[in-house]
Amino acid sequence: MAESLGIAVIGAGMAGKAHAAAYRTASTLYNPVLPPLRLVSIGDVNAEFGSLAARRFGYERHDTSWQAIAEADDIDVVSVVIANSLHREVVEGLLAAGKHVLCEKPLSDTLEDARAMADAARAAEARGTLARIGFTFRRTPGIAYIRELIRTGVLGNVLHFSGRYWTDYGFSPAAPMSWRYKGGPGSGALADVGSHLTYVAEFLCGDITSISGGRLSTVIGKRPLPLGAVMGHDHAAVSDTFEAVENDDYAAFNAEFGTGAGSFEVSRVAAGHANSLNFEVFCENGGAKFDQRRPNEIQLFLNDGTGTENGYRQVILGPGHPYIAGGLAMDAPEVGFGQNDAFGYQARAFLEEIAGLPENDSLPRCATFDEGVRNMELLDAVAASALNNGKKITL
Repeated sequence: MAESLGIAVIGAGMAGKAHAAAYRTASTLYNPVLPPLRLVSIGDVNAEFGSLAARRFGYERHDTSWQAIAEADDIDVVSVVIANSLHREVVEGLLAAGKHVLCEKPLSDTLEDARAMADAARAAEARGTLARIGFTFRRTPGIAYIRELIRTGVLGNVLHFSGRYWTDYGFSPAAPMSWRYKGGPGSGALADVGSHLTYVAEFLCGDITSISGGRLSTVIGKRPLPLGAVMGHDHAAVSDTFEAVENDDYAAFNAEFGTGAGSFEVSRVAAGHANSLNFEVFCENGGAKFDQRRPNEIQLFLNDGTGTENGYRQVILGPGHPYIAGGLAMDAPEVGFGQNDAFGYQARAFLEEIAGLPENDSLPRCATFDEGVRNMELLDAVAASALNNGKKITL
């Protein structure tokens, strides 16, 4: 085990700050088995954003280029949390420099680049350098618990999955232009939040075998350029100059699993739904519901055989459910859990693997780049279906 691990995060935006905070708390989760962590640098081309994030989360410095982080001898572990189109260059450069990399999803903005990144990750791992992708919702206790109920046979085989991920950061035509509105078919809402929904569905239901009924829609055709830098989904002062939106505000599709089928819907223009990931999974012995706006509970239905008292009941999550026992400072029933906590579990899992802790004694491993490619293959199939009038695409 290393004497210590130096941490950096490239990207000081919304998700970048979540990664920065997660590394700060990772060593406080569960038993103290990690080597000492050094919070070294926040990297961002915007020096003001990088400096503010570094001070806020207790990092020693900020850098304005990924190359500076790649060259730094005091950095061992790097999260890459920047525009999808920049992932390949930065990740490949960091891996070549011997840094362990945790990359935000989706892996890249094109399937070709994602596959090249997976090749680079396999080569790096042969040299002892790890590359993983952040599928953060796998760390949500409610979702992990529903998976457990399916896999242990309590719920049994999946018959039908119905999921949606609605957000509203783009519902206003005055929302400023950013990298999120640029790219090819499927690189908008589908890549941004549909990537989450698809890996959650496979996490619960198994591999998707085909996709059909793909639909992509751009309902706001142009957006104003911002007058200054924009962080995350923030709205800001805008100019009277507009640029065309290149990708999808809304996407929908159907899927078939090894057993069962599913329907999916994602949006970035669903007014009133700031961050609404929710799904219902129907199985041979009952069903379960999850709503990200109520992350401390699931709804569970188990068929009692009589039909007279069947129905969903609320299950409050607590220490008896995945991730919670020993993982929160106060892990008593009904204390509560939020999406930010999942980033902490994710960072902890990544650091445990880097530190060489045995898999049986660790949190479930983070997803590989090959799994990231698989996720992008699904998104690519949705886009292909949409561009071919909903044609069925076999995977």
